[in-house]
Amino acid sequence: MTESTGSASKGVPTSRLSRGSKLGVAVAGQMLRSQRARMAMRLRSEEAREKLSQESAVRNAESLVRVLGGMKGVAMKLGQMLSVLDLELVPPEHRDVFRYRLAQLRDSAPSVSFAGMRAVIEEDLGAPLDKLFAEFDEKAIGSASIGQVYRARLTDGRQVAVKVQYPGIDAAVRADLRNIAMFQKLLQSFLPAITPALLDELRSNLESELDYHAEAENQRQVAELFRDHPFIVIPDSIPELCSRRVLVTEYFEGAGFDTIRTLPDAERNRIGEIIFRFYVASLFDYHEFCGDPHPGNILLGADGRVCFIDFGLFNRMHADHVRFEIDCLRAAAEERGEDLYQLMLGRGVINPDVAVTTEECLDYVYAASQWSLVDEELRITPELATGAFLLAIDPRASEFRGMKHQNLPPEHLFSRRAEFLTFGVLGQIEATGNWHRIAREWIFDEPPATELGRLNEQWQRDHHIVRKR
Repeated sequence: MTESTGSASKGVPTSRLSRGSKLGVAVAGQMLRSQRARMAMRLRSEEAREKLSQESAVRNAESLVRVLGGMKGVAMKLGQMLSVLDLELVPPEHRDVFRYRLAQLRDSAPSVSFAGMRAVIEEDLGAPLDKLFAEFDEKAIGSASIGQVYRARLTDGRQVAVKVQYPGIDAAVRADLRNIAMFQKLLQSFLPAITPALLDELRSNLESELDYHAEAENQRQVAELFRDHPFIVIPDSIPELCSRRVLVTEYFEGAGFDTIRTLPDAERNRIGEIIFRFYVASLFDYHEFCGDPHPGNILLGADGRVCFIDFGLFNRMHADHVRFEIDCLRAAAEERGEDLYQLMLGRGVINPDVAVTTEECLDYVYAASQWSLVDEELRITPELATGAFLLAIDPRASEFRGMKHQNLPPEHLFSRRAEFLTFGVLGQIEATGNWHRIAREWIFDEPPATELGRLNEQWQRDHHIVRKR
């Protein structure tokens, strides 16, 4: 867990009007700053104009961080997502600072006073805090998009993590969802490449995160699936202490993502493969996957195992849809453009009334998925991750004329977003690997090509884990 450094706030604004007003102010402020910058630039030299343009971009970026962080809910989820991408929002020399500011949304969201959080716990669980826990540290150790995380000890001695929703956050999220059109204006005023498809996909899935009962059950099932795994650990939930707004799980002592980023290349590459296997291979092996890969959900244990937390956005995919994705990846890897075209046409990805060539179809898939289709060592950078992510969330953002008129069905948009957010996370640690050789396990059902793959296969055999592919 990452320690929260935020100070107490006045609470989360929940009405549609108040939250929409905040967004409107942000958009108007950004437009006004841009207009002032353009007016001032007419009077300055080229050198001064460039400096002013950079300063304006940095101020706009800081405004975006401030608004998203203060609103939490949908807005903060967007901020967490953007924090793993290399967004060309600010000049190169300022991007590290901006990425750090976005990471603050991920790790240190503005905190709510403990009195308000305690009231949520006691109301939902129906007992005073000291009757529920032997010890409870009132200082938050981390922040999620809709709540805060605390450390506690149960009466039987177990150390646990307690995730508690911000008071009123359910109303705030639903207000954000009704204001989705304003979000689009806000995001596109800063980031023109962000398309409506991304916001539509968030709208269809984020409300499910408000139900901690469902998240507890998701986490319990995943913890059971990966029990005794050699390099993956999932803290189990404590069902009797979980409610709609309170989630209690086993506590995992681990180093956060900032520490992982400082490790030697070989160790980062190993962790990168583990991240890839957990977030991506789970879809093809078990037909279920976590839809919220980001650095705040990854911890490194002293024994080298990698811990994954947060199962609010969790999805199970029908076998036919998984088979379609495997068939497309196989066709692309083997450069069978006509087969790929027919697959996408049959699934409704391609509109038959719009001219799309087989070559364009193949080029599009390669542009978005080359990292797992080409048999070579690849060092993933934030720049690589960004381009692929924007293509994945909406084909209309591509440079391919015919594909601009196409759209991914919702079931595939969610899985592609999860994959490319994984790509973004790997870019943050600049992991290197032959991702295609790893992925051939689930694309072509081949034997593992890495030591981690062999360990995983042995664990599946020993524990009678049945892969669904």
